[in-house]
Amino acid sequence: MFSTELVIQTAISGVMIGVLYALMALGITFIYSIMRMINWAMGEFYMIGSYLQYMLVAWALGPELWWLAILISTAGVFVLGLVVQWGLIKPIFKKPPELRDDYATVVTLALLLFLRSIATGLAGPNQFTPGSNLPIVMVGPMPLAGARVAAFLFALAALALFWAVLRYTWYGLALRAASQSRVGVQTAGIDVLSVDRVAFGIGVALAGLAGALLAPVFLVFPTNGMITTVKGFEIVVIGGLGSIPGALIAGVLLGLMESFGAAFVDSAYQNIYGFILVIVILVLRPTGLFGERGREA
Repeated sequence: MFSTELVIQTAISGVMIGVLYALMALGITFIYSIMRMINWAMGEFYMIGSYLQYMLVAWALGPELWWLAILISTAGVFVLGLVVQWGLIKPIFKKPPELRDDYATVVTLALLLFLRSIATGLAGPNQFTPGSNLPIVMVGPMPLAGARVAAFLFALAALALFWAVLRYTWYGLALRAASQSRVGVQTAGIDVLSVDRVAFGIGVALAGLAGALLAPVFLVFPTNGMITTVKGFEIVVIGGLGSIPGALIAGVLLGLMESFGAAFVDSAYQNIYGFILVIVILVLRPTGLFGERGREA
């Protein structure tokens, strides 16, 4: 018989990792909700965020200033996202609409291969970790690594900031308007391509933040964003493409599914449980739990 304490510990672990998964999924679905394109290179921005965190902690700031390294890493990925959108994505959106999806897929897949090759060439296949000097923390009855708890709290703060920006700032209003009608935003005199640039920067910054937060928890290497990207797309399918609340709720559901599956079935199949959940959701609700309603172009 399973003890209540084990169930509580498993639930806590699932929620914590689920919130971190949700950061990646939120970046994917946020970019899609504004720009109507999928960025297939999200995992590489996660990877860049983790490398920046490692280099800042190991070479410059030290483990005591890990929190400052996270802020700098996230800001660095945000700036990189602005540059990538301006140089690679913006020209696509000047093409006829019927070409956007095809070009966006090709460009972001090429960007994926390019960034991964650059990382492999510069750092090699070696695995790194920035380490952490944070102590073990008791969360209820469960002892957890301080780095994991700090990552969870930082992710919650980032999600709260993201919500506040969307809800209370002019740019947030413009982003929400663009997600409903790009034509309407242009009619109101707003440069929708500038809105796209900010949306892309925020989306990839969320992925970079996830990479920076998980750098001391998992290892840093050129393909470390691959599994996280798969998790992100699983969450997007479960929550519904384009649904921001769906990404958050589905992230927690996926974390719980994997955590309980690993604890009570078999940890060797941890990555399979998410696919089982995806299949069940697709059978019951093909558009996901919070599939977006139709909207104008």
